[in-house]
Formats: sequence, structure tokens, C-alpha cells
Amino acid sequence: MCTAATYKTKDFYFGRTLDYEISYGETVTVTPRNFKLMFRSVGTMEHHFAFIGMTHITENYPLYYDAVNEKGLCIAGLNFVENAHYCEKENGKDNIAQWEFIPWIMGQCATVNEARKLLDRINFLAEPFSPHFPIAQLHWIISDKNSSITVESVKDGIFVYDNPVGVLTNNPPFPVQIFNLNNYMGLSIDTPKNCFSEHLSLNAYSRGMGAIGLPGDLSSMSRFVRVAFTKMNSLSENDEKSSVSQFFHILGSVEQQRGCCRLANEKYEISIYTSCCNADKGIYYYKTYDHHSIVGVDMNREELNGEALISYKLMTDKALEMQN
Repeated sequence: MCTAATYKTKDFYFGRTLDYEISYGETVTVTPRNFKLMFRSVGTMEHHFAFIGMTHITENYPLYYDAVNEKGLCIAGLNFVENAHYCEKENGKDNIAQWEFIPWIMGQCATVNEARKLLDRINFLAEPFSPHFPIAQLHWIISDKNSSITVESVKDGIFVYDNPVGVLTNNPPFPVQIFNLNNYMGLSIDTPKNCFSEHLSLNAYSRGMGAIGLPGDLSSMSRFVRVAFTKMNSLSENDEKSSVSQFFHILGSVEQQRGCCRLANEKYEISIYTSCCNADKGIYYYKTYDHHSIVGVDMNREELNGEALISYKLMTDKALEMQN
């Protein structure tokens, strides 16, 4: 289970948590402009926009979880189990497998509007990368500094929704998540007044009581509400350090701690990593469950006209430092 969000100060930021029980050896990876992106049904993209994001690399192919390209367009794929539906190959369509979708969008789209045009002719293939990888059931958030959309491929077809909150989690489908926010319209950052009854003397006894009712559990619908409330009311200075720090605090409101979500075989879901991309500058920041310092990789310090992937292994150590 995961959470993705956007944030804007002077620059535009995009990031997500990856909440899961195991790591697949993720790396921060830059795909330069001349790395050949080979697609199963639509040929090869030999030249394209450069992009950076979190991947699992296998057979020299970057399986991206999330990414931002050099034009500032961002995307993340999040679990959408039992709702996602993919199809057989269809003539007259761009037949793209789920694992090809992020490179397909990142390589040739500079804006959300350009991505919308590609989505008009896409067909998501029910085709795994290999027999060793099951088909991931996902939906996606695509964002630039002006707007966000959610893309869901379900049995009834492919739906593209405007995403006015710039947030995505998992189930249920996106329209249900947005409608559910109506149940929380009474939440406030201010101290509440007594609306219960004029016949009772009721008083606020603590700060923060305006947000009583904000869900605190780890379910996907509750995380959607909580990070939307946090993000929509968040304040930050415009400088890079303040903005990045604030973004990590926003996603920190839905971080998952080991022991709080038990799965089968005594495994526990945790926030394996949290990311924050400065989409305007092409910088990918992250921290991991056991490494709390923010680490950054600047795409523009790499040779973006190259032909080979550039990868950085995640810092995951449990170092503790003493000041004396």
C-alpha cells in the first residue's frame, strides 16, 4: 500500500511512500535520452526525454515505481488490487504493458495535457515482464506544476480523472475517494466552537481539536483523507530546504511503522522508502525506513545524452550518531 502527493511552493514537488513487506533492491535510476526503451508491441524509442526515479532493474530494463522527467512531468504507480484490469492486444491501439507505462509517458510527454492525448489511444496489456514477475495491479497519478490526473484501467475501460487534490493511495476507485472527502468537510485547522447545543457549556480543552475525526488508521481510504488534509493546509517557506523538509513531513503523516500492519507469515508492512522530487530542478530526494537523513540525486549532474542507465543503491543503514 502506498501514498503519493504533490506540493507547490516556489518550485513543484512530487513524491510517494512505498509501503510493502519486502524490498526488491530498489535503486534511484537516471534513464538518459539515448538509452533504448524497447516496448513489446510498439517498437523502440531510441531518443526521448531523460528521467529519474525509483526502479528495480532486471535484464538491463528499469521497472519504474515513480519518476520525473526533464520537462517536469511526474508519475507514480500505486497498488490497485482487485480493481485493475488489463486486456489482450487490440488493433489500432498503442498496446502498452503495465510495466512499460511509466517509460512510455516519461519518454515523450512534457505535460499532463500531452499525457492525456496518449491515453486516448492506449490499451493496457495483460502481459508480465517475465514469468518470474506477476502482473502488478496498479493505477497511476500523473502530475505537472499545473494539474494532476488519475489513470485507472478497470473492467469497464480506461478512465482518466482530474485530480484536484493531487493525492493518490490505493482502493477504492478514485471517484469514491474524492466523494468520501465530503464526510470530512467539517474538519478545521482552527479551534472549534460549540455547535453541539446552545444549552450546554462545551469548551475546547486542547489545541488541534478542529481536526477531531481525521482518521488515523493505515487503510488506503483513511490515508487519502489524512494526507489530503495535511497537504491542503500545509505551509512552508519557498526555499529548497524548507520545501523539501515540509514535503517529507506531509508524507510522514501516513508513514507505516513496523508492527502496526501484520500480514501473513508474520510479515509486516512498512514504509520502505519515501521520495520527494523537485520536478523543476530534476532532483530526486529520498529517505528509507532505517536511514532518516534525506539523500538527493540530481539528474542534471549526469550525462543526460548517454546511452546507459545510471543507478544509485539506496542508503538503508541504521547508523546512530552522537553529538558528544
